[in-house]
Amino acid sequence: MSEYKYKIIMLKLSGEALQGNQGFGLDPDTLEDIASQVAEVARGGVQVGMVIGGGNIFRGQALSERGMGRVTGDHMGMLATVINALAMQDALERQGLETRVQSAISMYQISEPFIRRRAIRHLEKGRVVIFASGTGNPYFTTDTAAVLRASEIGAEIILKATNVDGIYDSDPHKNPEARLHPTLTYMGAIRDRLEVMDTTAFSLAMENRIPLLVFNLSREGNIKRALKGETVGTLVSD
Repeated sequence: MSEYKYKIIMLKLSGEALQGNQGFGLDPDTLEDIASQVAEVARGGVQVGMVIGGGNIFRGQALSERGMGRVTGDHMGMLATVINALAMQDALERQGLETRVQSAISMYQISEPFIRRRAIRHLEKGRVVIFASGTGNPYFTTDTAAVLRASEIGAEIILKATNVDGIYDSDPHKNPEARLHPTLTYMGAIRDRLEVMDTTAFSLAMENRIPLLVFNLSREGNIKRALKGETVGTLVSD
């Protein structure tokens, strides 16, 4: 019997999670650390899907505020997620895992197109599937893409990796008295305008009844602890 509570998961990483302390780009040590944590649970029988943002390379919103078209900026951001997906694929394969990158934008030379049934089959065979290019549409964040893909593959939980221990009632970096929420409802998160995910992502997760766990990726072993059902981060559910 597996030691893990969940069999199929979606791991959502921000692009910034891959830059380490560099402030930009990709940090090899950070990639290796994340890959080793994912490899440990994947070898334990957990089917792992991943969605990675692109903010470590390009942030379309910032340029949009300075006059760039939103659609153009979002498309450029989608391309940044592909770079991150390929980097994570390489790191995971150096851990001995089989992987596939599936892109919502066709890039046949470097990735598969997203096909739901094929993605599920890869997962059943023990391959880690990295979903790139968001939803393939502008105006939708990679958080929304993570919830959409989680719904499509039948994920039992979404793990949202951050650099803090969960969801607080205020910014813990600015307020040392900020209080950590051990649990929240989706409606509560939407009502209080908590910015850990956008409203569309929260609403889609609520509609499909997929719990969301927000946790600190920088604490070694947190992915494993979360999947074993230990108290880690903030659990958002209905």
